[in-house]
Parts: sequence; C-alpha cells; structure tokens
Amino acid sequence: MRYLITGTAGFIGFHVAKRLLDDGHFVVGFDGMTPYYDVTLKTRRHAILERSNGFKAVTAMLEDRAALDRAAELAEPEIIIHLAAQAGVRYSLENPKAYVDSNLVGSWNILELAREIGPKHLMLASTSSIYGANEKTPFAETDRTDEPMTLYAATKKSMELMAHSYAHLYQVPTTAFRFFTVYGPWGRPDMALFRFVDAIHNDRPIDIYGEGRMSRDFTYIDDLVEGILRLSHIAPCEDNRIAADKSEDTLSRHAPFRIVNIGGGQPVDLMTFVETVEKAVGRPAIRNMLPMQQGDVPRTYASPELLEALTGFRPSISVEDGVQRFVKWYEQYYRGGTAS
Repeated sequence: MRYLITGTAGFIGFHVAKRLLDDGHFVVGFDGMTPYYDVTLKTRRHAILERSNGFKAVTAMLEDRAALDRAAELAEPEIIIHLAAQAGVRYSLENPKAYVDSNLVGSWNILELAREIGPKHLMLASTSSIYGANEKTPFAETDRTDEPMTLYAATKKSMELMAHSYAHLYQVPTTAFRFFTVYGPWGRPDMALFRFVDAIHNDRPIDIYGEGRMSRDFTYIDDLVEGILRLSHIAPCEDNRIAADKSEDTLSRHAPFRIVNIGGGQPVDLMTFVETVEKAVGRPAIRNMLPMQQGDVPRTYASPELLEALTGFRPSISVEDGVQRFVKWYEQYYRGGTAS
C-alpha cells in the first residue's frame, strides 16, 4: 500500500515508517526537522529510512500547504498517518505559538489535504494528555475531556474536534488515536526515560517530580506501532461498529470518525520506574526530589478495551523488558556509535 506519514524524522513516525517499509509498503515521509531537540537524531532516523527504495522524504513545515501538496502528489496515498506535531507538555509553557502553528494550523492543512484527495483512511495522533487530571480510572475514550491542563492537550483536543467536523462534512474515514507515555529506542531526549538514563551514565542527578508520587501507563514503541497499523485497516464505518457488550464504541453517529486509546492499562508508579531504570543501567541514580511541575498530572491509565475489541490486540511489552531495550540502544548509540 501507499502511505503519506508526517513526522517521520520523529520518534514515533520513524518507527511506524520503518515497520511499513520492512513490510514492503511505499512511504512518503514529511517532516520539518525543527530544532526542538537534537536535529542530528532526526537526520539519523531519516538516514535509516532512506536505505529503503520505498521511502521518499519531503522536508518542510506543516504550515506549508504547497509542500504538503507536493508530498501527496509523490505519495498518492491510500492511507495518511499524521504524527507530526509540536510535542512536549512543559515546552508549551515556553513557546505556545509553536503549538498553535503546528498542532492547529498544520493539522488543519492535513484535514484540507484529506478532503481534497480522499484517502481510504486518515489517522491522527492524539494524546493521553487530553484526559487532564481525570480522577476516573482507567481513562476511557468516552470520558469527558473538556478541561485540558496544558496548551498541548488543548491543541490536540481541538484537532480531534476539527477532524470530526471534516469527517462529517466530507466523509473522510478518520481515526484519532490517543497514546500513553511512549518510550523505546530512538526516543526523544526530553522524555523521562532518556533523561534518566543519560543522567545516570553521566553522574548527574535525575529530577523526580511530584516527589515520585505519580504513575504512568508506559507504552513500548513496538506495541504502539502494532496498534496503529492494526487500526489502519479498520477505517471507521457502521460495518465495524463494536457491539455494546464487548466495548463502548466511540464511532460517531454522524461521521465515519472514531477515537481509540493505545495503551496497555497497566500504570507503573514513578519510583518503580526509576528503580527499573537503575537496574537496567547497573547503578543507582542520584535522586533530586521535586514538587509537581505546572501542567503535570498525577497519573495516566488507559482503558485498552476498545482497541482490543477492534483489533484483538493490546500492548503487553513489560516496562522491565522495554527499559532494557532502550538502555541497550542508548549505550550502542552514544557509547558505541552503532545503533540502527
């Protein structure tokens, strides 16, 4: 099949594109190579994808509609997977305009593109941050999400709402998937696992926010990719509405539109996570206990029931296994120079 994927130089987009290329599909990747974190990491991800004759890259910002049109002409996509975004909860406090430009204007450009070319399926990356400080657990897709704690979450919620309207008006089958604390090899340097491992290796203290009294539903990258690709073959329509006795479906009554969590439903306490990292690295961390940061939430906790009802799959790779895999990659990449 033919895919247009935004954000292929990013952590998740790279892994999704690589899996599709390994499976023999054609992928056009679109990425702006922004300097939010080390651009070298992004260029090395793209370099790996470019080893495949089935991959073509277009470098431009999502706000550049003409560049998106060029990418679409090159891809002639059957499926569009929109993963590019300005990420990071805390950075939204420092540079809110980047979130408006990328996550709102850029996502609107993707919706306009999909309206014009009519793919079989449009897939949009949303986030568990949408659930805010929801006290009901696990977080189900049907929960209220009207009280975002950060601008990042607000822009992703707004993207979902815009996408529903486009799905209704133009009958573009659309799935918005909300993922939960994704980690793994080639991960972002601003994420907790990367920062912890890097600090321990370099004898720096690790910052533990909320005095460690937080929990996260960690999702290993291979599980996330599997969930995305399984969902890609289930374009929302009445024919695949889930029976109420299996799961509460989010398929809209007014549009071919659905929201799905991708998470395993197994939250891990932050201090347990720190201990897991210490064990994988082979030495203890210097712990710097800090209060909760502005915009943080005490827990994330996915309900995987809808994902499983639709695809027969739920994330299952343990944090112990996933952290070991990340540490192995980190040590090869930063100390051996031979990660691939």
